[in-house]
Amino acid sequence: MQNSKTANQSIMGELRLFGNVRVLIISALLIALSIVFGKLLAFNLGPLRISFENLPILMAGLFFGPVIGLVVGIGADLIGCLIVGYAVNPIITLGAALIGLLSGLLFRLPVIRNKDVRLVVSIFVAHIVASMIVKSIGLMVYYGYTIQSVALRVPLYLGIAMAESTVMFALMRNKAFSRELERIRR
Repeated sequence: MQNSKTANQSIMGELRLFGNVRVLIISALLIALSIVFGKLLAFNLGPLRISFENLPILMAGLFFGPVIGLVVGIGADLIGCLIVGYAVNPIITLGAALIGLLSGLLFRLPVIRNKDVRLVVSIFVAHIVASMIVKSIGLMVYYGYTIQSVALRVPLYLGIAMAESTVMFALMRNKAFSRELERIRR
């Protein structure tokens, strides 16, 4: 019974962040960063996109929880498609939403006690499920890519997840950044 009470308090705390103006502003900035990284600074090679578009979405999920991570993922994909003129692919939008949702959920699970390990696991699992599986399905369904061509996304996103884990690890270890993040969440 204690676990469900704690889970309910955690969900209520995260929903409370929607009313926090600082969190809303930072979420909007993370959406903008994701659009810049993913649509303007990306290298597109068919089914492969070399970018750090998911880093701001991961940040939203890890810093503010799975609900805000989900909203930032959806917002970044939809607004980015509108700005650049891409057709919205709902499966890829689902993948972007899952990046924020899964990273936020897994980072808050107390199954893994070590916070650093939890950080890395949440980033890698989010990329495996959302980038390597869901978004690849979206590319195959909507654009007709073959399984062989989207299979190249696996090593690409393992490398991107490694780089993003390094960035997030450095941010989370920075005491000044952590203090500021706590101040924003209040």
